[in-house]
Amino acid sequence: MRRFFYPSLLMVALAMPATLKARLTDFVIEQRIDVPAAGTTPAYLILRGQYRGALHPADPHNAIITDLDRADHLPDGRVGYRATFAIAMPAAAARDSGFLLYDVPNRGNGDVAPDPDGHVRVVSGWQGDIGPARGLQTLEVPIARRADGGPITGPILQRFTSIEAGTTTIAIGGGIGRPTPRPLPVTLDTRAARLFRQASDRAAPIDIAAADWAFADCRTRPFPGTPDPTRLCVRGGFVADQAYTIVYQGKDPKVLGIGFAAVRDLNAFLRYGTRDDAGNANPLAKRVRWAIVSGTSQSGNFVRSLIALGFNAAEDGRRVFDGAAPNIAARQVPLNLRFGVPGGAADLYDPGSEGALWWSRYADRARGRGSSSLLDRCQASRTCPRIMETFGSAEFWGLRMSPDLVGTDARRDLPLPANVRRYYFPGVTHNGSPTGGFPIDSEAPPKGADYCRLAWNPNPSSDTMRVLLKALRDWVAFGKEPPPSRYPTLAHGDLVLPTAHAMGWPAIPGAPVPDGKLNPFLDYDFGPGFDYRDVSGVITRQPPVVRRELPSRVPRVDADGNETAGIPSVQLQVPIGTYTGWNVRRRGYGAGGNCGFIGGFIPFAPTRAARMANRDPRPSLEERYGDHAGFVARVRSAAAAQVRHGWLLQEDAQRIVDQAERSDVLR
Repeated sequence: MRRFFYPSLLMVALAMPATLKARLTDFVIEQRIDVPAAGTTPAYLILRGQYRGALHPADPHNAIITDLDRADHLPDGRVGYRATFAIAMPAAAARDSGFLLYDVPNRGNGDVAPDPDGHVRVVSGWQGDIGPARGLQTLEVPIARRADGGPITGPILQRFTSIEAGTTTIAIGGGIGRPTPRPLPVTLDTRAARLFRQASDRAAPIDIAAADWAFADCRTRPFPGTPDPTRLCVRGGFVADQAYTIVYQGKDPKVLGIGFAAVRDLNAFLRYGTRDDAGNANPLAKRVRWAIVSGTSQSGNFVRSLIALGFNAAEDGRRVFDGAAPNIAARQVPLNLRFGVPGGAADLYDPGSEGALWWSRYADRARGRGSSSLLDRCQASRTCPRIMETFGSAEFWGLRMSPDLVGTDARRDLPLPANVRRYYFPGVTHNGSPTGGFPIDSEAPPKGADYCRLAWNPNPSSDTMRVLLKALRDWVAFGKEPPPSRYPTLAHGDLVLPTAHAMGWPAIPGAPVPDGKLNPFLDYDFGPGFDYRDVSGVITRQPPVVRRELPSRVPRVDADGNETAGIPSVQLQVPIGTYTGWNVRRRGYGAGGNCGFIGGFIPFAPTRAARMANRDPRPSLEERYGDHAGFVARVRSAAAAQVRHGWLLQEDAQRIVDQAERSDVLR
């Protein structure tokens, strides 16, 4: 018997029949908060706690989890895990809507609150490389070992960008893509590792000699510093504005793919279960009629992979989620990998775009991977949800969205199955702007990140999202068909090469052009142990070999530089400038290239005289709207049309008009 994972799980497992499926071993509520009714929102009960589960590696529903058969296990052969959860539920069952809405946390960030419509809201931990921390949803999983109990080792890669001048030491781990330190190196001997730097993603790597860097801390002691497996130190300090990449042999990989099963089993229990195996009652027993999973960005990638890998089927075969809403998600999440990197963000060398990226079957001849789709497994098990996919301009430019629509050869539009709707938000930054889109005297004007050249893109997508999520619920519960998909296509001439000429980009004096701002779609070779179609298995080649750059397409723009396909917001229909899904890095690593997935904004001139003086081809605000009252009238008309066409709620329309009235446009 291998070392078992949790002592508390051992007691539960000894008393539990091994044949039970789709159950949790222990569901523990640690905190109950009563929230009184407020306005139209009913009284709610907030529950927080932890749950434990156990998985049998031989169960076909779990067999795809990388290294599950190598994980520390319980006496009955199953593998245990433990995760946090939070639930918001109406205090009175009579106020239930019947919906369980599971929102996948992003890098552990996720919480619940009362819902005015009476929906049950649920979050839980799924990312096993995040350590326990207050306020985060976390998952604890075992490590994988060799058959003889010894440590498993393998190559680890991590990149560090935009290092400030004077830096002597950097930590291995941390940042948006690495919420916890990476696995420790097997040895501190730098001859067994590689460190190189680059001036840009396309620049040739410059290797650092093994004698000129160390796994060490040089903050208080000069190079070679104090030996430290969690830090890097370079003789003479790091070169500013360069990217450094380290590759070393790590050990003790966590079985991160358990995260999919943990989400599956929690929601199957809440939807179908009555008690866990310790006798604790399911607080939602017989209160859930429909379940929908949603995720944004990284979390949306998780939703796509959960479906693709077959985890929408519970261990007893029942469908877990009736609906799915992956938002601004272009890839699969690289979670089910030995030494996985679920926090990656489509940076150089990040896995995630290797498998199926499309909802209908497509022959990936460019990469020699045969025909596949994200729905293959759920179609075989008859557990596919109804899917509403949403994304915007920044996903084309920063997150490699193009192959999802036109494949790896960019030759034709890929059709959507009947259970999938796709809606595009033109001219928005990643997830749209949280602001209302119109400048107000009492507020600071939109600003870009300090390392981006263009101002922050103020164009929102949240108003349209509210309508679409309601449409998804109506589709799931009542079979009411949502509006037809609206997104750019090759057939309508919407998708073109990512160049100013092909896009029809206007020649705006002093403004940058889109050429060279696309995050390229690269075909990587991660070695023979990598399962490309499922983004699973074992990476044996780091850094990966770049076989080729595959073609990508982006949306065409009009004479103002604004995109036209999809569902335009009121703010885009009554523009005060050009809204882009790309930006320009002002300084630091990759200066002059794309600024991540932060969109930009180029304002119109206020008057015709100012426009002519700058030779700006775009009509001025004055030429478009006359005066402030004319601008507000155009906003009011556009908002009313959006409500009429079903793309905007009345209360949101009024808020947008109110903001336009309070704005300083043409005052």
